[in-house]
Formats: sequence, C-alpha cells, structure tokens
Amino acid sequence: MNIRRTGYSLLITFFVIISSKSEAESFSNAKSPNILIITVDNIGYGDLSVFNKRSPIKTPNIESLAESGALLNNFYTACPTCTASRAALLTGRIPQRNKLDYQLPGIAGNYGIGLRQSEILISGVLKNAPVPYSTGAFGKWNIGFAPGSRPTERGFDEFLGIASGNADHFMHVYAGKHDLHHNTEQVSRPGEYSTDLFADAAIDFIIENNTVSKPWFVYLPFDAPHHPGERNIDPDDENIWKAPDYAFKPYKLSPDEKDPKKRFNAVVTAVDMAIGRVIATLDSLGISDNTFIFFYSDNGAFYPYIDSNIQSNEPFKGAGVTLWEGGIRVAAIAKWPGKIRAGSVVKTRLWSLDLFPAIANIAGAPLPQDRFIDGINFLPVLTGLTDVSPHPTLFFEYSNFAALHWGNWKIIREGPELDWQLYNLKDDISETTNLASQRKDLVKKLSAAYNLQKEEIESYLEIEDSFLNN
Repeated sequence: MNIRRTGYSLLITFFVIISSKSEAESFSNAKSPNILIITVDNIGYGDLSVFNKRSPIKTPNIESLAESGALLNNFYTACPTCTASRAALLTGRIPQRNKLDYQLPGIAGNYGIGLRQSEILISGVLKNAPVPYSTGAFGKWNIGFAPGSRPTERGFDEFLGIASGNADHFMHVYAGKHDLHHNTEQVSRPGEYSTDLFADAAIDFIIENNTVSKPWFVYLPFDAPHHPGERNIDPDDENIWKAPDYAFKPYKLSPDEKDPKKRFNAVVTAVDMAIGRVIATLDSLGISDNTFIFFYSDNGAFYPYIDSNIQSNEPFKGAGVTLWEGGIRVAAIAKWPGKIRAGSVVKTRLWSLDLFPAIANIAGAPLPQDRFIDGINFLPVLTGLTDVSPHPTLFFEYSNFAALHWGNWKIIREGPELDWQLYNLKDDISETTNLASQRKDLVKKLSAAYNLQKEEIESYLEIEDSFLNN
C-alpha cells in the first residue's frame, strides 16, 4: 500500500466532503428564484402594442414588462386550443404524447379526468427541488377536475379558479353550473370580476409565501379575454364582452358602451391592470430581481375569423384552432433581471414546452427520468448565450390540421387527404404564397420529417402502454 498516496486521497476526500457540505449549506441558505408564469386566454399577436404598434389597446404594464425583459417574436404554443396548450405547458410534452390533444367538451369533459393522472406536472417537479417550492395556481384550469385531477392533487398547494375554459367573468357560471373553486371546494363570489379574483389570490399567495427559506411558483392562467359564452349567462342577460367599470376609464368610455371592439379592448386593459398589480407586489416586497417571469397567450385569437374588427393576429394568417401562424405563433415576454437583458428581442424559434425544463433548471430540480420530455431548456437562448434554437423542427397536429417547421420553411395541410402546402416564413410570414409545386424537394424532405416524428410518437406510446399494462 502506498501510504503517502492513500493519505493524500483521504485528505482530498475530506476537503471534498467539507467543500460539498459548505456548498450545500450555502445553497440552502440562498433564496432560490421565484417563478411566475402568466398566461392570457386567446389574445392575438396583433392585439398587443408591443408586437403591433397600431393596436389601440392600452396595455402599459405589459409594455413595461417587455421593456424590462425580452420580447419573444418567434414563440409558439404547442397547440392552438386552450385545453391541449395548457396540458402541454404543464407537462413539457406535446399533446400527442400526453394524450390530451383536444378541447375538453362540456361539463362532462371539464369535470372528468382530462389529462392522464400518470402525467407529471411542473408543480410536482418543483416539489423535488433541493429547496422545495410553495406552489399556487390561480385561474383557468381546463385540463380535468375529477378527483385526482384537481390542482391541489397535482402538486399545487393552493388553487382558486375555474375548472372549465370560459365561465362568465362576473357570475362564474359555466353551462348553467357554478364553476368557481378554492382548492377542491366550490366557493361563491358573485359580482367579483374573475381577472381580479385570480390576480388578488396570486398576490395574497406571494405575500404569504415570501420567506427567505422557501421560494414560490405561481401559475396565473387568466380566463380573459376569452370570448363571451351564450350558455354561461342568465337567459335575460346580453351576451357581450364583460369588463369592470374601471377598465373603460382609460378610453373615456361608459361601461354601457355597446361597440364590441371597444368592450374587448377594456377586457384586455383589465388584464393588463391586474398584471401590473402583481408585478407591483413583487417590487414592493423587494423580490423582483429574484423572480423569473414568463408571459404568453395560450393560442392565437379567434375573432379575426369571426369578426375582423375585434381582434388581430397581425401579421399572421389564420386564428385559434388552426395551425396557420395566427393560431400557434403567439405573444410572449420573459423577464429575469440580471439574466435576461432588458429591452432585448429574441428572434429564435422557441415553444411553450420549453418552459417545463427551463423551470426545472431554475429550481435545480431533476427532470422525470421515466418519460420523454419534448421541451428543451431555452434559458441559454433567453440569456443570450446562443441564438440557435434547441429545436431543428417543430411538430404540430390538431384536429384535421398538421404542420411542421424546419429552418425557414413550413409545411401545412388542413386535412389528411389534402396535399401539403409549403411556405417560406422568412420571406412570407403571412403565408400568402404556396411554394409546394415549385419546391417539391422540400415538401418531400419536410413531410418525411413529419412522418418520422409521428411514427416515433406512436412507437413511444405503444411502449409506454405496454410498460403501464405490465
């Protein structure tokens, strides 16, 4: 035995143990970053002034958020409909992989299992961080509310919100059923505007959980400005865009204003005001610099199709529930002082699935090892370390639609029996000129990539089902 080498090794081991212990103590004593994810419901890319200077909608707080963070002008939602986009965000898995690739229908759907209970949500991942997070969800759930599927049964410590996708903003009724819940119990708050209810609950949670020893994660999915629902209102009520009286004041309008476009503008301004109050709370607590904020719309606006005067996905073609750019390329902003450069613009293609691994990375939490995560940590892009997308391609399927992005190119079809269309998004962001007949080579290349991705998912699910059944 070499006594000198053995003694040296023991000495090194001793210092490693001491060093590791010191680092662990230092980490545990440091405040891990807080995390705030804000989603808005069906706001179009062209509805917000930070993306469309011609928008008449007043959103000073969203503008301030963009000025203090990064504007993402090439950001995609994983699906153009509410349920599937939210399930994808929370699992980091494309809808075809987590098997919730459709909109939950009616009361039976919204109060059913919805997203498979075997899926792991980011809230659960954060519970396994070196310093476990306090977790709260406040707003629109829309991925299943059966026992075992509710937020407080899926990693969230507290929930205030609606199970459905579009309850009335003031009476919180969905299809004739009262739909406001605190944790798992129904609560009655008639007359209180849902945007304010959710923002106030988030603020209260942040204040209560603002401790040195434990960070927090807040998921704040507003249900506004989702379009009015005829089946959610009293038979004698008028089916109009609903906003609180104060949201009309910036426009010098009466709350009795009849113009639907002006009323929609007030709904968005109310959301902006609520976001402003949440961010002001971070400032007043002195924790803004240690909070990662991500804001985005769950999918594109619907009303460019239904009424072109109300909403805008400008400059994109299409709307929600389609795979044209107007349905999937959405407004997004990221802020993390000292990490993300204020006033920057991120032009790299990213998508909503990337939030899952990014949040895990921020928290130092391990990712699940028993399943495939489609998202890839996009923090190197947001922080300016690279401008290369972590995704060579983006794969989409919804209803009869299919699409794939690769480089500057996109193929899309509106039905499995229809031919692929081809667009160069660098030169033709509005998808006006179909180049499929001129570049058959690219159609073949991109469609082959699409087919391979689809085959991989189907194979994965077969293996997963076999594993679960055994």
